Amino acid sequence: MNDSVTDTTYRVTADELRSFIERFERLEAEKKDIADQQKEVMAEAKGRGYDTKVMRKVITMRRRDKDDLAEEEAVLEMYKQALGM
Repeated sequence: MNDSVTDTTYRVTADELRSFIERFERLEAEKKDIADQQKEVMAEAKGRGYDTKVMRKVITMRRRDKDDLAEEEAVLEMYKQALGM
């Protein structure tokens, strides 16, 4: 095999690999920035007297399917009644 062909193939592959890695690293940095901003929002909410633990629960609930959530809440209520809560 011709060395120049191998070198060209390697260079193209290395450039592509570098591109993928750099894109991933940029996304990691953006993800960290977003996580920091989310922490700031929660710190601000806590400073204003909100219960951030409950807020996180509400956020999780809002992501879920409404029917699944309603079913879970109904079962939870039934269990609480059975235990006299």
